[in-house]
Amino acid sequence: MDKLAEIMEWKRKEVSSRIRPVKLNELEQLGKRMKKDFSFYDSLAQDELSVIAEIKRKSPSAGDIAEDISAVEQGRTYLNADADALSILTDMKYFGGQLEDLWEVNDFLQNHQRGIPTLRKDFMVHPIQVLEALEAGASAILLIVRALSDDELKVLREAADVSGLDCLYEIHEEEELTKSLRHDPKILGVNNRDLTRFVTDLEISEKLIPQIPDGIIKVSESGIFEPEDAWQVRECGADAVLCGEALMRSDDVEGLIHQMKQRD
Repeated sequence: MDKLAEIMEWKRKEVSSRIRPVKLNELEQLGKRMKKDFSFYDSLAQDELSVIAEIKRKSPSAGDIAEDISAVEQGRTYLNADADALSILTDMKYFGGQLEDLWEVNDFLQNHQRGIPTLRKDFMVHPIQVLEALEAGASAILLIVRALSDDELKVLREAADVSGLDCLYEIHEEEELTKSLRHDPKILGVNNRDLTRFVTDLEISEKLIPQIPDGIIKVSESGIFEPEDAWQVRECGADAVLCGEALMRSDDVEGLIHQMKQRD
């Protein structure tokens, strides 16, 4: 079994204990109460390269990164470093995250009245997870195209739309690009890491990003360790990069983010 299949099998079991019927009207009403004056999409629709800074304690590929880090303190660091959006991993088994991290970071942002959106980074399989993301203050959810059927993508997208949440569709191959375009994505992320084997190659972005139609925000994910990596994917058309491990390990997060955004 490949790694993504293993993770998805576990995630479906994990979520099954929380599943209940989630009505679109329930999501719509809650979405209206939670409505923000900014969006994940708008944060990435800029002239300069946008940086989505990720809070990630560990991963199957990197092992332990920063197991004991406070999500709020890391979020504060990213905020002060002018990150454009935050990605918060809420999977515990494989990435060391938890839903409480999303709650706490968004509470911190609200208390400091800072308009920066957050992405719930998890393996979404059911609308209950969309409801959880909404309740926790997220602005967007992740949809891994390879891991979901067309019907599941449709159901999750509809749940997100009525909630007022954006969807970051994630692809790795041309077939997944074709599949994702059937769902009219507004934001498309190209994961440079093959989630079946956890091998990373920036050439994936160079190959797929130019094939993404105009009008869609293009994000390059994984393998962004140096400013030069960000510049490389910017050259092929990326509007944003999602960076986790490098920022989590960096002693100069602000400097690294600023260098990624603005090539000398």
